[in-house]
Amino acid sequence: MSQKVLLNATEVNIILHRLACQLIEKHKDFANTVLIGIQPRGKFLAERLTKMLKEDYNIKNVHLGLLDITFFRDDFRRGEKTLEANTTEINFLVEDKNIVFIDDVLYTGRSIRSALTAIQSFGRPKEIELLTLIDRRFSRHLPIQPNYRGRQVDAINNERVQVNWIENDGEDAVYLIGNINE
Repeated sequence: MSQKVLLNATEVNIILHRLACQLIEKHKDFANTVLIGIQPRGKFLAERLTKMLKEDYNIKNVHLGLLDITFFRDDFRRGEKTLEANTTEINFLVEDKNIVFIDDVLYTGRSIRSALTAIQSFGRPKEIELLTLIDRRFSRHLPIQPNYRGRQVDAINNERVQVNWIENDGEDAVYLIGNINE
């Protein structure tokens, strides 16, 4: 198993500040915009960006929700492994709001398709955008692209991207992991 560092803690922090600035540029004071972290791994990125917007950029109006997509996935009953549900925490209206979905890695696009279906249970948003830390561009199964991306990665064959967050994994880092024998 080989492991290559794609982003270290300093680079992750720089990218998060750039993404926060891009959000401010588009959404100004966030009066009509809400952030929705896609459970489970988008939660850490969404929480970090929300904290950054509030504390570093003085945006007070930021609403953060967390969306569980488990039961909306097209592979819900296909695998041998039972999927574990997370919690959905959306305590605000999404009707006619601009929503920014936040996830750590955009891979096939299937999680985002599930999120698009799941959010309809909460109302009809005005607009939906996508922010991802990592965009694996050559692996899409669906025509979904991010509006905001931290870094684009070309992972091939059985390589996978692993995002570590200090809150969950003890470090901020992004790795490209693959098999040496390939």
